Amino acid sequence: MRFHSLPGSKRYAETEAEYAVVLERYNTVLDELFAGGDVYVITPVWTSETEVPSSKSEAGYWQSLLVKDDPDPEFRTYCHLFAARRPWQHGCLDALLRDTADYTMAGVLVTDTQMRRLHHPYDGGADVFLTTPEERDRTRTRHAHWLSSSPSGL
Repeated sequence: MRFHSLPGSKRYAETEAEYAVVLERYNTVLDELFAGGDVYVITPVWTSETEVPSSKSEAGYWQSLLVKDDPDPEFRTYCHLFAARRPWQHGCLDALLRDTADYTMAGVLVTDTQMRRLHHPYDGGADVFLTTPEERDRTRTRHAHWLSSSPSGL
């Protein structure tokens, strides 16, 4: 399901008060999914090189994916994934979540260590994948005012 970060489906925060709303919505759902457990925080780096770039965070290299294959090596695209395991605490990812909300970081994934639940924040909201339809429905009901008013749910 998809939750919007700001009222009225506004995409980008413009004030500190709006950033507070964005972070509170992200953290509320993350708390519901991961409180009391560890999470993997997965961050991507896209390049046209097969060589793994260095990471600016404590995350370690996990794997590389060829995203766009092309006969000309200059036009190939690779996604190098870095992962860090950490205990979930409310607010522990605020800097990363704020960068995601500003679209200076994209493709972040937060998941439990068994990869059963997934939180994918992006600029404007978050996609959340849960283990059962019942869990999805309970979460949707709790945060119905954060859902899109569009019939498509987007």
